[in-house]
Amino acid sequence: MTGFMQTTPHKVGTAAGAGLTLGALGVVFGDIGTSPLYALRQCLAALPPAEHTAAVLGALSLIFWALTFEVSFKYLGFVMRADNRGEGGIFALLALSHHDGGKGKPGGGTGPFMLVILFGAALLYGDGVITPAISVLSAAEGFKSFDSRITTPQVVAIACVILVLLFAVQSKGTKTIGRVFGPLMLVWFFTIGVIGVWHIVDTPQVLAALNPLHGIRLLLAHPWQAGALLGAVILAITGAEALYADMGHFGRGAISWAWYLIAFPGLVANYFGQGAYALTHPGTAAHPFFALVPEGGPQLALIGLSIAAASVASQALISGVFSLTRQAIQLGYFPRLKITYTNPDQSGQIYLPLVNLTLALTTIAVVLLFRSSDNLGIAYGVAVTGTMVVTTIAFFRVIRQRWRWSLWLAAPLCGLFILFDTTFFAANLHKFIDGGWLPIAIGLAVLTIMHTWRRGKDEIFRRIYANEITEDELCKIASSDRIVRVRGTAVFMAGNPTGTPLVLLHHVKANKVLHETVLLLSVVTEDVPNVPDGARLEVREIGEGVWRAIARYGYMESPDVTALMEKIGATGVPVKLDEATYYFNREMIITDGDTKMWQWQKRLYALLSRNARPVRDYYRLPPMQIIEVGLPIQL
Repeated sequence: MTGFMQTTPHKVGTAAGAGLTLGALGVVFGDIGTSPLYALRQCLAALPPAEHTAAVLGALSLIFWALTFEVSFKYLGFVMRADNRGEGGIFALLALSHHDGGKGKPGGGTGPFMLVILFGAALLYGDGVITPAISVLSAAEGFKSFDSRITTPQVVAIACVILVLLFAVQSKGTKTIGRVFGPLMLVWFFTIGVIGVWHIVDTPQVLAALNPLHGIRLLLAHPWQAGALLGAVILAITGAEALYADMGHFGRGAISWAWYLIAFPGLVANYFGQGAYALTHPGTAAHPFFALVPEGGPQLALIGLSIAAASVASQALISGVFSLTRQAIQLGYFPRLKITYTNPDQSGQIYLPLVNLTLALTTIAVVLLFRSSDNLGIAYGVAVTGTMVVTTIAFFRVIRQRWRWSLWLAAPLCGLFILFDTTFFAANLHKFIDGGWLPIAIGLAVLTIMHTWRRGKDEIFRRIYANEITEDELCKIASSDRIVRVRGTAVFMAGNPTGTPLVLLHHVKANKVLHETVLLLSVVTEDVPNVPDGARLEVREIGEGVWRAIARYGYMESPDVTALMEKIGATGVPVKLDEATYYFNREMIITDGDTKMWQWQKRLYALLSRNARPVRDYYRLPPMQIIEVGLPIQL
């Protein structure tokens, strides 16, 4: 297995390692950790009650082996070894698969493989909408177990209030609330594990479900219900993708320790405890999770803990959508949006107001539309399994092209993964009409935006930089006696690190002047999460007072040109920061050109371009030192 990439190690001490493990428990396992609220109940609802014992043991067996295969074997065993300098996630696989460095850049186009990857990323937005909805709603439904007089509309109202509060505090950042994530989830897993063991001790025959034959026999005995059953089993492994996506924050080691020591035992004990209760209470309509504790105070306490855990699970998905959006912006697949940094010590803790508002409105609308976790369970699973399929496809490309595995090694392994993933994906397709269309619709909407934005940017890149003047020609212009050189520094933002920006040519043509110091500044996003400080900046003198600077950032970073200019001045470039003027192009899209784009795509791109955050704000520049020049472009 030549070229088997190892995850970048987190060299930390015992205390720090324990802290990372606790942090991983809170952020990474929030989604999968709250699945016991609804997963087993959905499984049992998908089967006829006649063969109760066989149904319970078979469903438990399928859940146990799905957790073991998907999380322990696939992700922890293989996929999480594919790290991009320690970072994971769908865009990390995209970057790793572009080992030649030529793809994924402006002008590189979006081929079939790229579209598949983008669709996998877009499906995560659907997951980001449904996870808060189903987690909070299922936890709020515990009040119905506590008091039968509480009605469904009241539960829906409670869930909506919780979601409003949850999204309202996002602007405060996760620095403060993040401190309680790990300890809270530790209490959660310990609690659900203990109450599960309590019932297992009373009904030890439930442990027979560890035999995978129970699950296989159940599927063979009920082939017509197999799709519905597997569609419910997938609810137990929702959130598995978060292990890989959040790997850069904690490291593979910390996530593995958190899974094997705490999360996995707690989940298995609780699922088997619910199964033990179901075996001894056939035909009961009680919620199997909340029925594990006595009625009254203990049940109310469990409801409160469930709501807190559901909020943690929702927070993890919301933060993940924020990070995913920033990565897409940096890689050129999403319009620029306002990004607020909520923690000066952690660049990864960010807040995107527009994304947060969109998620809040969509999530609350989903709760009002579906009104119960049972109904939402129908819509859940399609996005999760779709992302798993895309991850396997991208992983296969990485181990073949990046790691240089032979086809004889790569095909059987990924074939096993794809068999598992596509089986579950196909099992969820029957949900499409009843609600499975929702995450697909969200994913397609996000994919349309990403593809249109990238396609438009590629076309503009080709049109603007097709006939650029060379650096030698620029020096001749700068030295011409018809050009007046004035005092100060002009910084021209150059999209192409080798060309001359059009805004400079327009400025010279209109005003016949150039500043004494002219800086062509290009900000380039690399296919790595972070760029080391030593490789951040490249500065060279072109001549005649003209300099070129190329600043490189990773897709997990956001540029700060004001801070960058200080570093440029330290290299010897005679810039005066207080007197510098920054020049930008401002796109003015005209949609009647001959570009090979659908007319609706041109109009959509024009709309996105008009509403995208101005470049001046994205680069965090002083507003009084900026000049924008209109640039009409026909698409």
